[in-house]
Amino acid sequence: MNTKRTVPAVFQKLIDVIRPYGKAVVAFSGGVDSSLLAYAAAEALGCENVICVTARALSFPERELKESVIFCERHGLRHEILDFDELGIEGFAQNPPDRCYLCKRALLTKFKAFAEREGIETVLEGSNTDDHGDYRPGMRAVRELGILSPLTEAGLTKEDVRSILKELDLAVWDKPPLACLATRIPYGEEVTAKKLEMVDRAEQYLFDKGYEQVRVRIHGTRNYTARIETLPENLTSLAEEPLRGDIYKYFKSLGFSWVALDLTGYQMGSMNEALKDLE
Repeated sequence: MNTKRTVPAVFQKLIDVIRPYGKAVVAFSGGVDSSLLAYAAAEALGCENVICVTARALSFPERELKESVIFCERHGLRHEILDFDELGIEGFAQNPPDRCYLCKRALLTKFKAFAEREGIETVLEGSNTDDHGDYRPGMRAVRELGILSPLTEAGLTKEDVRSILKELDLAVWDKPPLACLATRIPYGEEVTAKKLEMVDRAEQYLFDKGYEQVRVRIHGTRNYTARIETLPENLTSLAEEPLRGDIYKYFKSLGFSWVALDLTGYQMGSMNEALKDLE
């Protein structure tokens, strides 16, 4: 990393937060937050003192894993990929409201163990100040395990993160929000490898058609319904021929019995709306 160039003042604040750590392992998903965190860590500590760690898991889209590899290669970052079996976590498959906590704790524990083997005390994760406003049980695991959140400490919002990435001319600045594939399954409905694969392939199909801001929610226990969420301005084009028929045919081949288009449009964390029904 070239630390001699002029950097945005708010980015410099983030670098100053990270610099005292000396060495760090970065929990790296390849999303906008962890990308800025990894880049800033390399600026602050030097690439030789930073290791990015990514999980290879059923609930992590294959395209995101590939993009995480590309980012690290492009910026000279050491990158380790660790296999992670989230379905093996006790209680995870039953999909309780605190599923994210169960997964995050197991994952970060694995990352901490990796850091210890490398002789590194500090593990960083990429939550920003906006992440504290939604239902995010995984944040409890972050606190319990002593994982550090430099973006939050520096007071950065999601808008700040994208603005810094854009100013630094990093291509990920406008990357759509990322969430694990298990978030596509309603709480209380079992998480299975089959469902995760169906969602991953269905969303990849829509991404390949040019719809970047999209979610495919899966409903049902035996006969599955795909509920497509996309930006309101894209609803009409998805329903037009021949794309409508092509989507239906492909989704049927994946195992969906029905395919629906959510007229509300894309909503981050939309599955959380059903939590009140589980209370």
